[in-house]
Amino acid sequence: MAFSINEFKSQLVGGGARASLFQVQITNPILGAADFKIPFMIKAAAIPESTTGVIPVPYFGRFIKYAGDRTFGSWAVTVINDEDFAIRNAMEAWSNAINTHITNFRTAPADYKAQAQVTQYGKDGSVLREYTFEGLFPTQISTIELGWATTDTIEEFGVTFEYDLWRISGGITGNSTT
Repeated sequence: MAFSINEFKSQLVGGGARASLFQVQITNPILGAADFKIPFMIKAAAIPESTTGVIPVPYFGRFIKYAGDRTFGSWAVTVINDEDFAIRNAMEAWSNAINTHITNFRTAPADYKAQAQVTQYGKDGSVLREYTFEGLFPTQISTIELGWATTDTIEEFGVTFEYDLWRISGGITGNSTT
């Protein structure tokens, strides 16, 4: 059965959510001096993923599948670099506090794990959803590409994070993540 374009449009609530209406806040437990800049300088992020594993159990020559443990993938953001390198410096300090470059000393997880939020907004400015990452820490700070032929471009770099879990709060939450 085919549906008309008008039937499709009537099902698209609010004209569809916009990927550009978001904000990120990250709490850096080591060097929080740049935390206030992060909502303005993170150019790209993602609503997080989660995966439920599968436990295959052999039974009479076939596999019966049962739900396994939930896992959470890495989360990455793209940061616009400013001439003060404030966010880059803060991320490097955080990473160095986890495991120092020279001495290879490690910090206790309670000292380096933090929180982050991704807030998705509606076109009217209302909060549609907020995802909070728990136990977050950076695992990779990407390169900043330099080149003489690169003009009219602002530097950017990526940061990849690992985290323990995420939860949904605020706005329209759909179903509980607790």
